[in-house]
Amino acid sequence: MARRPSLISSASVVTLLAVTTTFAQSSGAASTPGQTHGSPSGLGRAPTQAELRAWDLSIGPDGAELPPGKGNALQGALVFTLRGCAACHGPTGVEGPGPLLVGGKATLSTNYFPVRYWPYAPSIWDYIMRAMPYDKPGHLTHDEVYALTAFLLYKNDIIKEDEVMDARTLPKVQMPHRADYKGPSPAQWTPNSPRGFKIVP
Repeated sequence: MARRPSLISSASVVTLLAVTTTFAQSSGAASTPGQTHGSPSGLGRAPTQAELRAWDLSIGPDGAELPPGKGNALQGALVFTLRGCAACHGPTGVEGPGPLLVGGKATLSTNYFPVRYWPYAPSIWDYIMRAMPYDKPGHLTHDEVYALTAFLLYKNDIIKEDEVMDARTLPKVQMPHRADYKGPSPAQWTPNSPRGFKIVP
């Protein structure tokens, strides 16, 4: 049987490798001077300290790591509209098509926890800061996140409309279902541990 001719000659392979190497070198040269490349290809650059600070923000349940900023429900309602939150959650947070933000119950048919069922208010701030808006996570300012958190807490009858949420007041918010979370400590938890709250069928 006759051997089929190769579509790619040796010269073509050499040329392709040369172009790839040149591109990698030129891309590395365009990076910020003085920054080392951690990848074998030499592509990309090390993040700046400002870029690291923007993403390296982990908020615990007690809110000890909450940054400066503040906001209330009235401001949050404005942010909710201007930042396009209504496009997913509806004008009042109940119309969808995204998850329900006002009211709701934790059931076996839902794949999310309604705001009222979160055990710690700082965790709501943390989630909004990390994951919202859905198409542009991390673009909200700290003040906007405080305002949105206050808006959601107010709409769920947890705080008053004029209460200001900040690093001092947010951890003090008493979530309605906090007492339902009676699970074991992290050191005692196993995959077979029961949930620390009640799930309605």
